[in-house]
Amino acid sequence: MERRQLEYLVAIVEHGGFTRAAKALHVAQPSLSRAISKLERQLGVSLFHRVGRNVVLSTAGELMADRARHVLRDLDALRAAAQAAGAGVVGRVDVAATSSSALEPIISTIAAMRKDHSSVTVSTWSARSAAEVIAMVLGGRCEVGVCGNAEQPAGQALVAYHLRDEEFLLVAPPGTKLGSDGTVTREELQGLNFVAPQPATAVRARLDRLAAAVGELHIVAEVGERGMVLPMVLQGIGVSLMPDGWESLARRAGAEVYQLSPAESIPQWLVHRSQPLTSAAQAFIDTTLTLVMDKPGDR
Repeated sequence: MERRQLEYLVAIVEHGGFTRAAKALHVAQPSLSRAISKLERQLGVSLFHRVGRNVVLSTAGELMADRARHVLRDLDALRAAAQAAGAGVVGRVDVAATSSSALEPIISTIAAMRKDHSSVTVSTWSARSAAEVIAMVLGGRCEVGVCGNAEQPAGQALVAYHLRDEEFLLVAPPGTKLGSDGTVTREELQGLNFVAPQPATAVRARLDRLAAAVGELHIVAEVGERGMVLPMVLQGIGVSLMPDGWESLARRAGAEVYQLSPAESIPQWLVHRSQPLTSAAQAFIDTTLTLVMDKPGDR
């Protein structure tokens, strides 16, 4: 069994077929197909069911793909450790994050790493929910994840750090006057039109909870792409709940930003597997935790 075979297997799964995987890896498709056939013979099992021109993972293939990701990560960690001994921290770290966490603390972490670990590339991967972040980390797609979740994330071989409590704010169109002294009570939300993310996100869960408590919250637009929410608010379509990581951007864009009274918040977590990490992943984790500890009241 060779590393190349494992890389090919993971690429076929992630790119949705042999042709796309070969193109992404810049190899000839016959070479990729031969490598997978050889792997199947070595294992004595079929990794894919061939249906016409399409392929579907077999049960053995699903298990093998998950384990292959972990093996490749561990090999990268071993290589990075050897390189770090002579050249400092180098390499790449893949980070899964929900939309709010992708702004903070990840942007601040990347900025800090450009100063201290300029040879590290941080690649962020979008996730709709905390459950998806955790699955991406446990499945080996990413080494590190950042997400908001009411309970501490749990899973076999999963390590979780509480970063801070992420506060939800009300963002309104320019010139909107609500509440008093920059705060809005739950009762003052009644009758407002909301731009909302689709279900299964932390923000939507909080909005649904407010609607159950207050009533008369009208969802006039529902979006799947989080980046569309602020432009729709700025166009006057409605108000929206946003995590505090968006506050600076929303204010600079001209939106009105209000705190909720009582406050609505959710714990934010950094997660990773307990297995050996690449030096790049360890640097990302250490930098993030240092930034959080340097901010009074966040831990």
